[in-house]
Amino acid sequence: MTWDEMAPLLWESTWQTALMVGWSTVFTVLFGLPIGVALVVFDRGGLRPLPVLKSVLGVIVNVGRSLPFIVLMIAIIPFTRLVVGTTIGTAAVVVPLTVGAVPFFARLVETALREVGSDVVQAAQAMGASRTAIVRKVLLPEAMPGLVAGLTVTVVALIGYSAMAGTIGGGGLGDLAVRYGYQRFETLLMIVTVVLLVVIVQLIQSLGDAVARRLSHSK
Repeated sequence: MTWDEMAPLLWESTWQTALMVGWSTVFTVLFGLPIGVALVVFDRGGLRPLPVLKSVLGVIVNVGRSLPFIVLMIAIIPFTRLVVGTTIGTAAVVVPLTVGAVPFFARLVETALREVGSDVVQAAQAMGASRTAIVRKVLLPEAMPGLVAGLTVTVVALIGYSAMAGTIGGGGLGDLAVRYGYQRFETLLMIVTVVLLVVIVQLIQSLGDAVARRLSHSK
């Protein structure tokens, strides 16, 4: 296979991977961030202690994290079909990607928030700030470097998940590597796909690290 034949395939697959990872990242933050905040706020000694609810959320998060992604992807096929009307294609893959990444990101959010000094929270409480204000104006801003680092790790994990999802009709670079690189013995295309994935991961990791360092220094 020549470069002229590979280039359109690589471009289309990269775009599909970007769509899968991009949309699943957005939904992961929308759902995972509130869950991570709740795990801290509802804990014993938190802003609004609700130990039973915290325990329930903790169990749900742990179960979600314990399932291998390939098993999760197959197990929620009926849910995926209910949400997007199909189980094949880029849009369908966003559902299992999000379901798999939300518990992972929620734990990273919890870890980042727990690193915020209790004295900062107590000072805000002493000034009469509400729970919502403390979360929005104290906890989240103070934990921002850790949150960015956690999001970076999550995006990198999503890229790996998306490559697995591609093997069952999700498209993207994983699908390209399997269908052409492996099944059709196009070794060069397989190598180029692997190198491209490595480059994408390195760029995202470097960008995330740079943003986290800048936020940490600006505090």
